[in-house]
Amino acid sequence: MEQISRKPPLSTLPLLLWLVFFLVVPCCLVLLLSFFRRGVYGGVVYDFTFDNYLRAFDFLYLRVAFNSVVMALVTAVSCAVIGFPMAYVMAVASKKVRAWLLLLVVIPFWTNFVVRAHAVKSILSDSGPINQVWEFCMGLLGSAVTPLYLGDSLLSLWVGMVSTYLPFMVIPIYVVLEKFDFQLLEAARDLGAKPLDVLLRILLPLGASGIRTGFIFVFTPALGEFVIPDMLGGSKILMIGNVISDQFLKTRDWPFGSTIALILIVAVLFSGYLFRKSGVMNATA
Repeated sequence: MEQISRKPPLSTLPLLLWLVFFLVVPCCLVLLLSFFRRGVYGGVVYDFTFDNYLRAFDFLYLRVAFNSVVMALVTAVSCAVIGFPMAYVMAVASKKVRAWLLLLVVIPFWTNFVVRAHAVKSILSDSGPINQVWEFCMGLLGSAVTPLYLGDSLLSLWVGMVSTYLPFMVIPIYVVLEKFDFQLLEAARDLGAKPLDVLLRILLPLGASGIRTGFIFVFTPALGEFVIPDMLGGSKILMIGNVISDQFLKTRDWPFGSTIALILIVAVLFSGYLFRKSGVMNATA
């Protein structure tokens, strides 16, 4: 019997070169920079040191990292809660309606997320439509009008994060539910299953692979997000992505910024490894 070759075909060579030059090489540079120190006026002084790693585990940065993990988890869970019903509606709709609904989910990708963050900021601002409706209702009731301070808060950050990453949750769930045989739900109802039992015992387990994939797609980029917290959270909310960005762009402490970035990369990869080894990545529930 002829042995099957395990060598990658030549057609994958451009992809491998792309990964080497734009993924492996930058990560190696970040690793090297993390062992040097900052110069007096910024930049890099090539003196070998471990001080950056000792500084990275200071309580201040650990607290920021913890807050970032919590915010990423809240964003991923919120996207799952909101995205699953959306994906279900898309999956049960007719083909014509399904195409339009899918287009509505994909449309946000056509605009820059900075523009979307500005839109959320304007909606939640003191002069935005929410406050205008609030002032109108309070005026009809004859009450004193006090604006709702929704901007630069955890609420505005949550709305911005969820609205940005929601499509990354909806699409994987939709891909799974599209192949689902919905006659199973009708059979379960005919056998006397309650709606909650149908949801928890049939629909959610069979669509769990899409939720898991969407969770990874949302949690990973949300953990390192820095533009949305900077625009919608103001100076009140600091995430680990903002710390990394400030080290490179403001304080010009490239070695320490590289250290935090490298720790974040390792933490994400290790979490993904544990996620996979635990069996959570299996396609079946």
